Amino acid sequence: MNQIIAVALGGACGAVVRFLLSSGIYQWLGRGFPFGTLVVNVLGSFLIGLLTESLILQRVALTLDYRAAILVGFIGAFTTFSTFSLETFYLIEQGNLTRAGMNILVSVSVCLLAVWLGLLCGRALFYYGGGLITWGGGSIPYALMVINLIGALLIGLVSAVLLQKIELSMEYRVIILVIMIGAYLTLSGLYLILYLLEHGVSVETNVKQMLSIFIGNGLASIFVIWLGLLLGKQT
Repeated sequence: MNQIIAVALGGACGAVVRFLLSSGIYQWLGRGFPFGTLVVNVLGSFLIGLLTESLILQRVALTLDYRAAILVGFIGAFTTFSTFSLETFYLIEQGNLTRAGMNILVSVSVCLLAVWLGLLCGRALFYYGGGLITWGGGSIPYALMVINLIGALLIGLVSAVLLQKIELSMEYRVIILVIMIGAYLTLSGLYLILYLLEHGVSVETNVKQMLSIFIGNGLASIFVIWLGLLLGKQT
């Protein structure tokens, strides 16, 4: 039952983010070609490749519900094959065979490439020391911290696009941004702690180290989100 709730919550968040992002892309680039669906599918494909390495292959037994919420719920709802199929059919029905063929070719090939790149990035990060560096008598989960920073950059870029392209009041924009960033900082930091616990790091003897990693991850993520917002505003 806990996994069902986790998938439901992750799916709700993924569906909302997909709607906001695809709507922003369409308002930006128009609806002459299904750019919005293409972007969410490519981005979701890269993320599932990257996170498969960190959430499944680098298994953490304490976080089964956590993995289900992200991979099955969030990314499953964030990406959409059915919308891709419907939009392609509409292009064919309207006689836009060239655009329909291009949508099929680009979507399939680029999504496969994105999954492959995500897996390569994940495997490369965990290649040295299984993603852990021993330093100062403690362990630093550098691989997961880098993945968290990649996620933070994407949040900044996506948020910048949403804030510029979707017509929302300033209050709603601030609320969405605060909730998104707050949830990400909390969940990404929590997963780092759970990962350390799974690899034998004791809370009693390493509480300062865990607190430092949690705070350091939060500060670094905030900085990278800010960079993502700046880069996104240039689009």
